[in-house]
Amino acid sequence: MIYTKKSPALVIIGIVMMLWGWLNASGTIDGLQSTLQKSAFSDHTKINEKFQAELRFATETAQSEGKPAPEMKKPESKFDHAKAQQTKFGYYFGGAFALIGLFILSWKPKAGNLDYYISTVPGMALILLISFVVRWGLDPMFANWGKAVKDAGILTWDFAKIFNLNYVVMGIVAGIVIVNVFKIPAWAANGVRTARLFLKTGVILLGTLYSAAELAQLGLLSVVMIGIFVLGSVWLVLIMGRRMKCPNTMTGVLSAGLGVCGVSATVAASPVVQAKAGEIAYTIGTILLWGVGCMFIFPTVGHVLGMGPVQFGAWAGTGILNSAQVAGAALAFDPHGIETLKVAEIFNITRVLFLPIIVLWLAAWFVKHEESAVKVDLGHVLVAKFPLFVLGFIAMFALSSTGAFAPPGHYQGKYFSSAEVKEDKLLKPKEVRALEGEIAKARNATETKAIQDLAANRKMMTREQGETLKSVAKIEGFDAVAAGAIANAQKAATHDSKIIKNFRDWLAWLFSFGLIGLGMQITVASIKQAGGKPLIIGSVVGTLKAVGSLVVVLMFVKEFV
Repeated sequence: MIYTKKSPALVIIGIVMMLWGWLNASGTIDGLQSTLQKSAFSDHTKINEKFQAELRFATETAQSEGKPAPEMKKPESKFDHAKAQQTKFGYYFGGAFALIGLFILSWKPKAGNLDYYISTVPGMALILLISFVVRWGLDPMFANWGKAVKDAGILTWDFAKIFNLNYVVMGIVAGIVIVNVFKIPAWAANGVRTARLFLKTGVILLGTLYSAAELAQLGLLSVVMIGIFVLGSVWLVLIMGRRMKCPNTMTGVLSAGLGVCGVSATVAASPVVQAKAGEIAYTIGTILLWGVGCMFIFPTVGHVLGMGPVQFGAWAGTGILNSAQVAGAALAFDPHGIETLKVAEIFNITRVLFLPIIVLWLAAWFVKHEESAVKVDLGHVLVAKFPLFVLGFIAMFALSSTGAFAPPGHYQGKYFSSAEVKEDKLLKPKEVRALEGEIAKARNATETKAIQDLAANRKMMTREQGETLKSVAKIEGFDAVAAGAIANAQKAATHDSKIIKNFRDWLAWLFSFGLIGLGMQITVASIKQAGGKPLIIGSVVGTLKAVGSLVVVLMFVKEFV
């Protein structure tokens, strides 16, 4: 079979991308960019003004001393960085796509691997183009509108933030609209199917942002919470399925999908319960229907309740059914940071690790309740169907914990280093005096020494000292200036790893690409498959799981840095 479809679409997409790169490089659309990126452009203007003032002063000083004018390099602003990135992406990807597009038009494809791989490129280019439009255009546009409406007093809240009108949600919506209104063109079909690969690649790379120290702080909680909700959900589905007289094959595969991790669990459990193709599709339809709703509802509830990244991540990773939709909700809640996504994936990965236990449980359950059950090689099923991206995540996590990407004790992609605190970040005399005035309020010798050491060194010396002082700052009646000094010292001693900052950028693109492609696979037909008894069971279990996990999270999960 020949998969490659001859079409000029890829050449056109490539030219459009290169044109966008040139418009940015030439400064032609600086006016448009300054409107879209208001905050970054404002900082850009301030940096330019400061640089020009410093350059004038240095030049005048040099002239008065009879020296040549100094050469000074202007610092790069976020606005400059954004333009440079758009230029680079436009030229690199646009050029590559245009060349491959010309090759497709002149090539006579033959059945084989080359034909198949080449056929995926046009669809990938289409998704990437949509991602460019959403991330660089629609996302900042809606962010500006939401802030403008709030500042104008029309609304008391930022509608773009509350309703999560960011690149994640809009990308998914764009994908859904395209597939259901315009349909996926034949030349793009194979490329769209690669979306899950990019999502899973993103999850693998996400492991680089963790360390054993961070997991130790959250890991036990995640195991307990996930264990309760996974086992409880599977048990509840099995009970409801029997009561509602659903076929055991349907009940079994539905319990795995709703209880563990959605589509992956559905596929993994289907052999042991001998689920039919229609039942698998029915289960996936139920999961997709419920999960799509969760991607929109969870972030909104999270913002209304004022949840932090740890709390929301724990809730999303526990209460949402499918792995891809966990990532979607986490990114929708915080589209420009990675902390929420990291916590969500810790809980989500913990959930996936329960899959072998659930598969064994369902195998025993099915044999007990189904007379026609045929023996299944459980070892083969677990090896063949267990999600490999989980193993990749664990491998990257292990490397991260050894210090391959940042010091091994890093938290949330950041690490503590007293030695790297710059002179201008040391505490000011006013802050030191405020700390010394609060020593008497220390509750024990450890707290007393921590305050004294901070005042003497004017910087945080150890992570342990920081943890002690965070507790001190919360003492009732503690001086606000002293508390601010503690916060400033903690911030000054906390640093970003350059490697991990690069990973953050790539992760954002991987998840943006993957979620747009995911949206392009959500058809009305697949959603309609979620009907009848499975839909009722899914709604009941999904609601109980979402509400129950929310209550537990609000009661027991605390924010930490």
